[in-house]
Amino acid sequence: MLPMQCPHFDAGRCGSCALIRTPYSQQLADKVTHAQGLLAEYLDVEWLPATPSAEHAFRNKAKMVVTGTAEHPVLGILDAQQNGIDLHDCPLYNEPMHYLLEAITAFITRANVQPYDLKTKRGELKYVLVTQSPDDEYMVRFVSRSQEPVTRLRKHLPEFLESHPQVAVFSVNIQPEHKAILEGDHEIILTEQHTLTMRVNDIPLHLRPQSFFQTNTDIAAALYDQARQWIAHERPAHLWDLFCGVGGFALHLSPFADRVTGIEISEDAIASADLTAETLGITNLHFDALDATAFSREHSGTQGEGGPDMIVVNPPRGGIGQELAGFIEASPAHTVVYSSCNAVTLAKDLAHMPSLRPVAARVLDMFPHTSHYEVIVLLKRAA
Repeated sequence: MLPMQCPHFDAGRCGSCALIRTPYSQQLADKVTHAQGLLAEYLDVEWLPATPSAEHAFRNKAKMVVTGTAEHPVLGILDAQQNGIDLHDCPLYNEPMHYLLEAITAFITRANVQPYDLKTKRGELKYVLVTQSPDDEYMVRFVSRSQEPVTRLRKHLPEFLESHPQVAVFSVNIQPEHKAILEGDHEIILTEQHTLTMRVNDIPLHLRPQSFFQTNTDIAAALYDQARQWIAHERPAHLWDLFCGVGGFALHLSPFADRVTGIEISEDAIASADLTAETLGITNLHFDALDATAFSREHSGTQGEGGPDMIVVNPPRGGIGQELAGFIEASPAHTVVYSSCNAVTLAKDLAHMPSLRPVAARVLDMFPHTSHYEVIVLLKRAA
């Protein structure tokens, strides 16, 4: 595949892909070096070959700030002066996504939805969020200051859906605050279908509007498959999947465990995970909408039937933190799989789990052209 070319970066309109001029092979090598340096004290780690990404058209989610006017909306980002920059044709997305984003701008005009203006605090539409499935179906979400445009959107939506049947889910999220907050708590779903199916490996994950999912589907698939390879031969009696999201790890690993418990604070994500488990007829899997640290605190010290002998953690960038790391260190788990989007916090967390030693690791390039990456580590309890 040819290296990514971006007219927006070349023209100085967008600098999000800060490493775009660094050869991709060098980007990947630098990420491996960075991860290995942070875990350098663990001398026995087997570093598996890094998993590369496609260099362009790899993102499955567009998060677009909406500016301009209802007659001429702009989907993209803000410059330093808070003016909108049109990025509907960003090369991180594929052509079908470009086409849909362009159609959405026409839909905004047809429904007469005024973009929100940060300077005057007037208008309604703040963001357009679009998620694309591997089957080229879409979830489209409008983030609005209030419910004011909902009636018009509902009126014009059937015509939009008839022209764009690939849109499976359409919703309006209400975010009334004048703050840099992407979305609010209240979601109004305007389509009969409430979930988008993301087929990852052999698992049809169901995404509700406020469910988190990785932005690079191919790399997410490789991530889940790596965990599956590591634990397939171990047959844990009870596996915990903490920060489980929509259940990606838990659902992939359930065939290899007697019992799996998935914990995630987002109720929307848990509803998505429950739906997938029900659809697949999985009976050894239980999900709960709970805080991972609070759940672990409640179950700290449990042995036998209640305690896990294997744990998977996939935390946000802040890591699992000292308290949860301490609970895992004191748990009966003999194996931990830690999937991290921030190797710096991963290294800090490992220091609080001294008896769990990294034995294998792999860098997966979830975010090409940036310094960010995913690293997954297999930890084993020291004898």
